[in-house]
Amino acid sequence: MSSPLVLLDSASLYFRSYYALPDSMTAPDGTPVNAVRGFVDTIARVINDRGAARLVACLDADWRPEFRVKLLPSYKAQRVAEDATDGSEEVPDTLTPQIPIILDVLDAAGICTGEAAGYEADDVIGALAHHEQRSPVEVVTGDRDMFQVVRFEPTPVHVLYVGRGWNKVEILGPEELAAKYSLPVENAGSAYADMAVLRGDPSDGLPGVAGIGEKTAAKLISEFGSLDAVLKAVSDPMDRKLTTKARNSLIAAEEYLAAAPTVVRTALDAPVVKDRDDEVPRVPADPERLRELTQRWGLGSSVPRLVNAMERRA
Repeated sequence: MSSPLVLLDSASLYFRSYYALPDSMTAPDGTPVNAVRGFVDTIARVINDRGAARLVACLDADWRPEFRVKLLPSYKAQRVAEDATDGSEEVPDTLTPQIPIILDVLDAAGICTGEAAGYEADDVIGALAHHEQRSPVEVVTGDRDMFQVVRFEPTPVHVLYVGRGWNKVEILGPEELAAKYSLPVENAGSAYADMAVLRGDPSDGLPGVAGIGEKTAAKLISEFGSLDAVLKAVSDPMDRKLTTKARNSLIAAEEYLAAAPTVVRTALDAPVVKDRDDEVPRVPADPERLRELTQRWGLGSSVPRLVNAMERRA
């Protein structure tokens, strides 16, 4: 198999680095850099371990897009900072200053970033994976929402789920995802998104359908093939596969079910803009600036590990 295009769910990964590494990792001026170092180390490991020839660090241009909030006002509402007048996300005080440092390091190293105005990183990942015709795709994330992008063709897409850390990475393609959640293998990615609509996700402000948990949701999608087919059965008095309880729950959630699919599914038409070619460079774009950033922010061995991984790339 040819070398993959790796898509990084950047915010998911640097949040996880922030919480996994001690905030005693600081720059000479005392600024914590645990998220920076963890994120840079992750990129180095991805290049080394996955043989990434192409890589895009996918960014949130809008972490809570207006089109999703209009459809479902509860979407991520619990994550809005209490004192925010602009609807900005609640981010730990010691993480916020690290995000510009991460972007500076990526720029100096020559690592491609991608974003789409008015969209989340999830949409960037979904759109790039959907349109890729040349290379197999690997999505590195700690967010289960991304399971929906797996596919067989025209090039395979797998998710590398790092919810328990890189050493316990879970690699999921359509077959693995179908087995894990009892979903149809032929459309496992879209089936997962349909299941997620029914199940809901309190962490994202998605209430789901009352009385329908993950197992029931998966069973419904597996029996009917898709959410659309489930909803069609609700209005078909001749359909006997739906239990009365499930039918009543779905009827009661009609308004939610009209909005949730667009909220849950990635926007495959997101207008992604990349800041450079996505090929992993063999040498940093700006070696002197990268050295200055490493020294200024006390990034220790993390940046040299990244540079070494780039130089050794097959």
